Amino acid sequence: MTEFITKRLPNVKNDVLSGITVALALVPEAVAFAFVAGVDPLVGLYAAFMVGLITSIFGGRPGMISGATGALAVVMVTLVAKGNAMGVAGENLGLYFLFATVILMGIIQIFAGVLKLGKFVRLIPHPVMMGFVNGLAIVIFLSQLGMFKEKVNGEKVWLQGTALYLMGGLVALTMLIMWGLPKIKLTKKLPAALIAILTVSAIAIFFKLDVATVGSFIRDGGGEGLKGGLPTLHLETFSKIPLNFETLKFILPYAIILAAIGLIESLMTLNLIDELTETRGNGNKECIAQGSANIVTGLFGGMGGCAMIGQSIINIKSGGRTRLSGITAAIMLLLFIVFASQYIEQVPIAALVGVMFMVVIGTFAWSSFRIINKIPRSDLFVLILVSSLTVIFDLAIAVFAGVIVSALAFSWENAKRIRARKRTKEDGTKIYEIWGPLFFGSITAFNDKFDVKNDPEKVEIDFVESRISDHSALEAISNLVKKYKEAGKTVHLKHLSVECKELLYKADPTFRDIIVNAIDDPRYHLAADPESFPKSLSEYHL
Repeated sequence: MTEFITKRLPNVKNDVLSGITVALALVPEAVAFAFVAGVDPLVGLYAAFMVGLITSIFGGRPGMISGATGALAVVMVTLVAKGNAMGVAGENLGLYFLFATVILMGIIQIFAGVLKLGKFVRLIPHPVMMGFVNGLAIVIFLSQLGMFKEKVNGEKVWLQGTALYLMGGLVALTMLIMWGLPKIKLTKKLPAALIAILTVSAIAIFFKLDVATVGSFIRDGGGEGLKGGLPTLHLETFSKIPLNFETLKFILPYAIILAAIGLIESLMTLNLIDELTETRGNGNKECIAQGSANIVTGLFGGMGGCAMIGQSIINIKSGGRTRLSGITAAIMLLLFIVFASQYIEQVPIAALVGVMFMVVIGTFAWSSFRIINKIPRSDLFVLILVSSLTVIFDLAIAVFAGVIVSALAFSWENAKRIRARKRTKEDGTKIYEIWGPLFFGSITAFNDKFDVKNDPEKVEIDFVESRISDHSALEAISNLVKKYKEAGKTVHLKHLSVECKELLYKADPTFRDIIVNAIDDPRYHLAADPESFPKSLSEYHL
């Protein structure tokens, strides 16, 4: 225990101060996403508190911040609207459907962690990762532009004249403080973002500047203010909505989509924080923590959440490294709601916008412009595709599309690498030395290498420089052997792995006379299901 405390004491100050900074930045974000989802601001704030606290304590990535996010809110808005339509006016049934969906979402995420699906984030290629951060930076930037609008006669219009100049000036001042402070020693004592927020808030309050504040932002959105009490258990959810198959049929698709988006955003943020801190998080542990947090927040009347890349980067840049930073952010957010709402409501929105703009600058992978002419065109296409889809649709669609396109491009490139070097022995035996991976994508090119009709009576196919990758490759080999046998010619296969040989023996025992065993046969596993492999060559249809 002493060692545990000693290791963390040197960074306690940084963790606490960065946590306070993150808590201030969480307020407008959580409120805005609650408005997007069509629920009360406190539903978003409670979610930010509960999800943030639980994942900070039990998650797989110390220093990562979780809370209500826009990626989830855009899915929830349809759920809430349809749920409300299923009840009578004023019943607000959609909110209770949301709570039930968040609980189911959490259960799905826990199963993903238990099944250790978090490891599959390693399959996400680097161009997809770069596209993800670029797209997310653009989304964060566009979301902040809405803060440059004011409500006039019930409609949101762009700021003009003095109001615009004042807003722009305070945003610029915030960014200038955050840019300049790291160049002096003061920033070693306090996070630059926190100093910037406090300074701009003091200027706005002292000079009584007529600018938008956290309080006015909440009221313009239809909320009554930041003030609230402690979260309470919402057991009425289970009495408000029928617990039957029809309800499950309604909420399950939303729960699956929300679980997928939440895990993808959380695991990719985890990877990004890993790179920034040069440490390694635990993806499966994070899946379980995210799921547990969403179950709790659903029970206590929150809208659910996942990792937040913007706030996570604020935390890391402000010096937050351990679980204490996330715990501090969550607890401070609750204290703001319960005790300090009147003070937090006076913080100018411009200060928080300036902080988020600096996050955008720090998040965007500017190196992607430098490497445009230095990477394969397929990777460049994937990078641009993921960035665009993240902005147009959502993170899940963007990542899935990027991984699929990357996989297809990889398969296509490897399919063109199959080669066959041909030579003839003194006894007239023709030898085919196969080079390159043999899999579903290279089967056609592999078959084109052979001239069964004009080949001599004896043929050897040597796979020492090739790798048999899947079931399609085994089927291609079996088909080729059958063609040679039907032509009345003798064929032998050399340097197949043990697993390949076993599967071919099961396909047809005569392969024991065709395959040449050698002590230097390669050893590797392949993606083939023994149960699905044909029991004999007669099952193949040429």
